[in-house]
Amino acid sequence: MLSQTSAFVSFSSEFRSVRFSANRSTSALGRTAFTLPMASNSKLSSQIQNISLGLNDSEIDRFADVGNKVADAAGEVIRRYFRKKFEILQKEDLSPVTIADQAAEESMVSILMESFPSHAIYGEENGWRCKEKFADYVWVLDPIDGTKSFITGKPLFGTLIALLHKGRPILGIIDQPVLRERWIGINGRRTTLNGEEVATRNCAKLAQAYLYTTSPHLFRGDAEEAFARVRNKVKVPLYGCDCYAYALLASGYVDLVIESGLKPYDFLSLVPVIEGAGGVITDWKGQQLYWEASSESHAPSFNVVASGDEELHQQALDSLQWQ
Repeated sequence: MLSQTSAFVSFSSEFRSVRFSANRSTSALGRTAFTLPMASNSKLSSQIQNISLGLNDSEIDRFADVGNKVADAAGEVIRRYFRKKFEILQKEDLSPVTIADQAAEESMVSILMESFPSHAIYGEENGWRCKEKFADYVWVLDPIDGTKSFITGKPLFGTLIALLHKGRPILGIIDQPVLRERWIGINGRRTTLNGEEVATRNCAKLAQAYLYTTSPHLFRGDAEEAFARVRNKVKVPLYGCDCYAYALLASGYVDLVIESGLKPYDFLSLVPVIEGAGGVITDWKGQQLYWEASSESHAPSFNVVASGDEELHQQALDSLQWQ
């Protein structure tokens, strides 16, 4: 597994934001968890979650409202360039970037800076934006997750928006601006797609699972072997989709997504979306995903696995055998 900086901290599943209740229980992942009924969209559930973060519903609602405006702004830019001719540049890591990526991120940043001047912003294209070295609230942005899909005219890329509170994602948005589909995950509430609640589906066995990954060619060395152990056990392995695969998982169409080498802006927005739909998303060791950004942070790489079913998630971890 690629090395991770000291800015990365893993939390155990007792901090999971979904399946909370006043009763203590042991989850299928073998850890003690506090779980709530699935109707986590209720005010009671939201309050339990947000009190622990020192937030109230009105604050969370304001964050979500601005997040929607940010997604709207990025979508307007992206649609102007989709399937049009433009120059494709190459970043230092050899990944492609376009004027659409850059212009969309700037449109997002301008809204956030005006709305929350004390918040920090960490964008894929331009990194840290804040006068201070640290901030309790950090917006993590990926204007186009799946630039290769975007430049080849495939509408399965997405705009990713996460809001971190002291390193923990409390709001996540996956927006597909061409199909005009928007998944919103909020800590302590049910995930929605265009305003309608969604949920993952039950699938307790790898042999019955539909698995997605962006490309089998993105795995290297031990990670490639680990992925193959899972791929060889599932019912159907599928490729492509980038962040859209996680959105499909949240809506109950896909059972498992496994990827390697993701950056924080690639996955932090996915956490509230997946968990709010009843799913599980961790690193390959089963640890909670967490990243505390700062002005000196370099985005480390993570191996990520998401499942719609806890039993399936444990089976995937057991097969990955990641140490």
